[in-house]
Amino acid sequence: MPFKKLLYYLTKLRNRIFFPLFILYVLFAAYIILYIEPQTFGTYLTAIYWVLTTLATVGFGDYAPVTQMGQAFTIFLYITGIGLVSVFIGKMIKIVYLFDKLKVGGEMKYSGKNHIILIGWSDKSQLAIQEILKSDKSIDIVIIDELEKAPMVEKQLYYVRGDATDEETLYKANLPEAKGVIIFADQHLQDNFVTKDPLLVDGKTLLIATAITSMEEKLKTPIHVTAEVVYQKHIRLFKQVKVDEFIPTQEMISHAAVRSLFSHGVTNMYSELMSSQYEESMYEISKQEAWKTYRDAFNDLLNKGATLVADRGNLHINQKLDESIPEDAQLFVICDKAALTKINPDHKTKK
Repeated sequence: MPFKKLLYYLTKLRNRIFFPLFILYVLFAAYIILYIEPQTFGTYLTAIYWVLTTLATVGFGDYAPVTQMGQAFTIFLYITGIGLVSVFIGKMIKIVYLFDKLKVGGEMKYSGKNHIILIGWSDKSQLAIQEILKSDKSIDIVIIDELEKAPMVEKQLYYVRGDATDEETLYKANLPEAKGVIIFADQHLQDNFVTKDPLLVDGKTLLIATAITSMEEKLKTPIHVTAEVVYQKHIRLFKQVKVDEFIPTQEMISHAAVRSLFSHGVTNMYSELMSSQYEESMYEISKQEAWKTYRDAFNDLLNKGATLVADRGNLHINQKLDESIPEDAQLFVICDKAALTKINPDHKTKK
């Protein structure tokens, strides 16, 4: 047993010190050949270049030892060094494989900034990824789930495997530096338990939201959180943990379906507002100094081809046209991108 432990320790030690020893081997070999034939190689960098080309069996032939001692040392390099290069290449391939395995397995920490975190993998999150990339092709997306490997492989897609209620998992996704978080209702719970106990689905979402907002308070960093809520009556509970926005799934679908019977074509309007495939959509714009009242903004925007529809969640703009626009107003308009450019050419759109 002691011998096996010693062998195991030496194996681990060999893996840790191999790369430093390989570098020292190259540097020392270059020093020796420069010492043997300073006229042939001239500089230490040239000697390093020659050692590497010799070990890699490239042999360009631009430099070669001319003395017997130099040639003898070259033979020594062939015998001892080529095997080291083979091991070095093998270890590099293994590192790349392990790196890829860790990335696909969701074991690596994401270190970027201004990314979007999607919690929970489902058809809805897949569609959300497509929508995000349509809106901004440069943004990174981090998925948090407990799948064995990444559900999708894309250039800007990263996967973190773990429990989204755990702070360690949220830190691995670099939550404090994220642009925002979308929490999707657990698809497995919806498919299997929603009819038996509807609290399970929204309950899990609420726990995740609580974990995120508690980190928000702890770090004193604002994090925009959007949560999918299966039952609208549960929204009041999410408001207690300061979730910013909600997606009430079942009620929204039911409402749209019923309204389509009384007002034919209403679902087409919903589709246009919710999808980026149409020219016109809803955008957030900045308040301009010339706008004192909502009427000022409404008329000016109308002349530029846009319709002012809301201030934050207030859709009753037409009932308050003569009221002053507060400084912290969050205005939304319906228009196409050409009209949006006229309104504010330097404004980065938010859809």
